[in-house]
Amino acid sequence: MLKRSPTLTEQVKALIKRRILNNKFDTGRIPSETELATALGVSRTTIRDALSRLEREGTIYRKQGAGTFVNPASLQIKTRLEEIWSYEAMLEAHDYIPSTQIISVAEQPLEEETAAELQLPPTEPGMLVKKLFLADAEPVIFTLNHIPSRYIKEPYGDEIFHQPIYQFLSDYCHLHLSYYLSEIVPLSAPDWLADILQLKPQSALISFDEIGYDLDNTPILKARSYFKDELLRLRLMRREA
Repeated sequence: MLKRSPTLTEQVKALIKRRILNNKFDTGRIPSETELATALGVSRTTIRDALSRLEREGTIYRKQGAGTFVNPASLQIKTRLEEIWSYEAMLEAHDYIPSTQIISVAEQPLEEETAAELQLPPTEPGMLVKKLFLADAEPVIFTLNHIPSRYIKEPYGDEIFHQPIYQFLSDYCHLHLSYYLSEIVPLSAPDWLADILQLKPQSALISFDEIGYDLDNTPILKARSYFKDELLRLRLMRREA
C-alpha cells in the first residue's frame, strides 16, 4: 500500500523549526536562503517554500531590506492545533515526562450516532480504546477512539495502543490518517471523567470531538479527547485573513 511520506519541503520546514525551538539562531535572524540551502544540501526553491510555510503559520516574519526573523510570540505555542501530533510529543513540548495507561480495549458495536458519522450501518462492529495520558505521573488527557472492525487487517495485542492511534491505523489497518475534522467542545466533567482525571465533579474542561479521514476522504476513526487544563494550555495564533 502506498503511504504518504513527508515531502522534502515538509522535512526542511520541520528541521528549520526544530532549530528555531532549540534557539539555534541566537540573534533571532534566519540565515539567507543561499546559506540554508548550502547547509542543508537542498535547493533554494525548497528553502523558499519551507520558509513560506513557516511565515504563513506565524513562526517567522520578513522585514523588507533586513531579512527573515524568528517571531518570539510564536515560541509560546508549543503545539499547533492545525497539525496532527502525538499527545506524548505535546506533553514533552510542555516540559513534562509523558506516560500512558491503557484503560480498556473492547470489541463492541459502534453507537448509532458514531456509525452514522463514519458513514457505516447501525450496529457496525467496532473497537473502543480508552487511554489515559499522564504528565509527570499526573493524569492530564483521557481519550476515546472508535475504530470500525472492518478496517483492522492484522492481529494485535492491547499493549500496542501505547503507541499513537495513527500508528495503529498504519500498521494494523493499512490506512493513513490524513486529517481530522475537529470540534472544540467545552463541558463540565461528569463524575466518571472527574474520577479518571482526578478533578472535582463538574470541573470545566475542553474536549476535541473528531472524525479522522484517510487519503481518500473516507472517515475511518471517531475520537474524543478530554484535557485537564490545570497542567496543559492549548494556544493558537489567529492572524488577519
